[in-house]
Amino acid sequence: MNPNWKNFLLSQNATFDSDVAINFPTVSDYNDKSIYPVAHLAVLSVSGADAGRLLQGQITCNVNDITETQSSLGALCNPKGRAITTFLLVKTGDAFLMILPAELLAPVKKRLQMYVLRSDVTLTDSSDRHCLIGLSQPATQAAPLFSTSQQDSIVVNFSATQSRCLVIAETDKAIALWSERVGHQGYQSENTGQWRYLDILLRLPWLTTETSEEFIPQMLNLDRLGGISFNKGCYTGQEIVARTHYLGTAKRALFLAECDTPSPPPPNSIIIDDGVGAELAIGKVLQAECPCPAQGHEGAFCKMLVVLQVSDSNAYNLKLKDDNQTNITLLT
Repeated sequence: MNPNWKNFLLSQNATFDSDVAINFPTVSDYNDKSIYPVAHLAVLSVSGADAGRLLQGQITCNVNDITETQSSLGALCNPKGRAITTFLLVKTGDAFLMILPAELLAPVKKRLQMYVLRSDVTLTDSSDRHCLIGLSQPATQAAPLFSTSQQDSIVVNFSATQSRCLVIAETDKAIALWSERVGHQGYQSENTGQWRYLDILLRLPWLTTETSEEFIPQMLNLDRLGGISFNKGCYTGQEIVARTHYLGTAKRALFLAECDTPSPPPPNSIIIDDGVGAELAIGKVLQAECPCPAQGHEGAFCKMLVVLQVSDSNAYNLKLKDDNQTNITLLT
């Protein structure tokens, strides 16, 4: 994290549990305009004359469809078609910015570097240069998911039905934006955990070290989110991803769920169906987060994204294997 950005957030009464977990003092009144430091995501810059060609041969989305006004989710897979990471890919000028979980940036950079060879491509950890800010406010006008605008900063729409966006800005511009929104426009500073909670409600499948290389992209519903192109040509893992699509053999899918626990279960926690058998794992937790009380969710259940075997009857009796007293309820 850029030290100037960190010092600024500290001046705004932020407390750091870690560089990726930032909290602000709890407020009693609900505010429908919120601003968040998105510290758990990082920025990998892919630049050079061959940047687009390199990415096209490695990722699931079609690089040719990504413009300065339209970004896309995608995944980088291993040869077995398992997603190493999911990401948001943004085009700016002649470069691409890959927004991905901070804990996966180093292994992803190392993986991509293997394919650079003599290509004109530079991979740069730009997390110190680019700050990530989340904004949510009352809905005004619907915009396409991941539609993008670029002026003083890059703004990516994170919801087709709500006014929620991710801002990518250099440090001085991020500080100016935060100061203006909080000081003059009435925005409330909120925790990074609450932004992750909102991402879960939108079913955005961010991976972690524990879940990396566990699931093919269709198990994460990336195809439904526009993160897989089935006509772009070959890329690493493409044979498995394409075969799953054309044969319709994805036996697992991503679901939104909730459970009544005081703390979120960790990624990759095993889920069982009590009606089938306590020893049979039928799925895993992808991510989970409990809501922030300051957002008017006192007593609300922990929300989760879970990857489960698809049931023809859609009847489940789900529990955590390590805590079979906790019921898991799927949400529509």
